[in-house]
Amino acid sequence: MAIGSIFSLNRRGALRQLVCNNRERLYRMAFAWTHSPHLADDLVQQTILKALNNQRQLKNLAAGEAWLFRILSNCLKDHYRAKRETVSPDDVVLFDDRTPEQAAEEQLLVETVRQAVQSLPLAQRQVITLVDLEGFTYASVAEILDIPVGTVMSRLCRGRRALRELLIDARPRIEPRRSGNLKRVK
Repeated sequence: MAIGSIFSLNRRGALRQLVCNNRERLYRMAFAWTHSPHLADDLVQQTILKALNNQRQLKNLAAGEAWLFRILSNCLKDHYRAKRETVSPDDVVLFDDRTPEQAAEEQLLVETVRQAVQSLPLAQRQVITLVDLEGFTYASVAEILDIPVGTVMSRLCRGRRALRELLIDARPRIEPRRSGNLKRVK
């Protein structure tokens, strides 16, 4: 077996490992951008297929995560270009050991934040989710979205400011109820 073939096999295996390690993060990001589990799953599948088919484009495996998220971003752009549709948010169901009241309050908070994020323009929503949810650096986000770092910073600033205003306006609806209203019966 030639040295080039061995290198190619190692690289292919490393790329597949990279894809496997980032599949959940890709889905989480696609869902945050679209609020549709089916569309998010389709976008992740398209991303993985394009990554595997175009693996020769990746020159540096260390930049692989950013490369995958950029492919995801491009798949989303392609989807909106082709469909020209809006996607409505889906209901989120949470399961755990909390009381129904606690779960309802948390669900209201989650839905309020998701609706606030969903109401942002797509450009701000992408930057906020990549930086604040996934922890990417400004430089990585700039590479993923193919925009200058200064644009990342300004979109992030405007998006956070808009989110703050939206959530301050929603605050009375999401304040937790106090159990101090209960009376003791002897």
